[in-house]
Amino acid sequence: MFVSPPPTIMHADLDAFYASVEQRDDPALRGRPVIVGGGVVLAASYEAKRRGVRTAMGGRQARKICPDAVVVAPRFTAYAEASRAVFGIFAGVTPHIEAISIDEAFLDVSGLRRIESDLVDVGRRLRASVREQVGLPITVGMASTKHLAKVASQVGKPDGILVVPSGGELAFLEPLPIERLWGVGKVTSLKLRSRGVTTIGELDRFDQRALSALLGPAGGRQLHALSHNDDVRVVHAGRRRSSIGSQRALGRRNPDPMELDAMLAGLVDRVARRLRADERTCRTVVLRLRFADFARATRAHTLPGPTDNTAIVLTALRRLLQEARPLIHERGITLIGVTLANLDADEHLQLELPFGRPEQSAIDRALDDIRTKYGVDSIGRGALLRDRTGPDVPILPD
Repeated sequence: MFVSPPPTIMHADLDAFYASVEQRDDPALRGRPVIVGGGVVLAASYEAKRRGVRTAMGGRQARKICPDAVVVAPRFTAYAEASRAVFGIFAGVTPHIEAISIDEAFLDVSGLRRIESDLVDVGRRLRASVREQVGLPITVGMASTKHLAKVASQVGKPDGILVVPSGGELAFLEPLPIERLWGVGKVTSLKLRSRGVTTIGELDRFDQRALSALLGPAGGRQLHALSHNDDVRVVHAGRRRSSIGSQRALGRRNPDPMELDAMLAGLVDRVARRLRADERTCRTVVLRLRFADFARATRAHTLPGPTDNTAIVLTALRRLLQEARPLIHERGITLIGVTLANLDADEHLQLELPFGRPEQSAIDRALDDIRTKYGVDSIGRGALLRDRTGPDVPILPD
């Protein structure tokens, strides 16, 4: 007889993270609708979300929906400091932590069963510690699998804890809308709803072959498995990130080609510096764009070999941006992002190849040392001096 494993996996997710940090640091903002970011909404407090404001919404539309909202500029240094403090609390609970982003992580607390009579108390204490020591609300979902823990944290928001008991997994999932499943976005949702599938329970009863025909073999298998809570993934403690990225919201303004190139260069400077600080190299560069109609496009290029060289990465991304110019001209642009992928340890850097350029890498590292000593803004590109679009957003914490 199969017995469901106990709920030993936590998904801890800070609530409206950027906006919560702003409300924490400015008592005048507490209880009021807060929007972080002017041109495009980077984050919204729950007071603003209840009025219909959403992340990635245009700033003008957000202010129209919620005219009494307080709009604040992002402070990424404050957010990074808060993230480090919260992850320090996670580390005091368990060493088995898998960071997902700057404000969320999975924690495996199965090792605490020998010393804790009730693991739910661990989740409660974690939430209390984050509130008391960092001053931020956090929601915790606990379940037997990673996927279910994440679903539980989303259902439990804001500022709550939701535990899916052993044996009650399917009963918890069945009444939820299909959009709660990891991987069900707008397009997949429309396809499923066109077939009358609106809840996870209805998806659970949908024939897997028909689902694969509708969504493709891989997508059909994945959603069928998740609807049955079939998720064998474990929490990968200490796993090094597989990519480093940063992105920048541009609002509704349409930067000219020189401005956009300068923004790209600024993003590359940042991610390449982080790559070297992490003692890694990359093999693939990815350009991410969001257009004025909120459609997205991704362009990628694999380099001849691994590199940590800023100039080489920038040259490849400039080529991708040039290829995308017709789309940008036709549709406008509201976000540009850069990701370095296929990361490897820097001892594998092949200096004898042209893309290695050891003399340029030495210059990059000398500039890194100056920024470390005197601050990241102590030295930079002249082309960025007139840039007033605000700081870029790290996709994962440094």
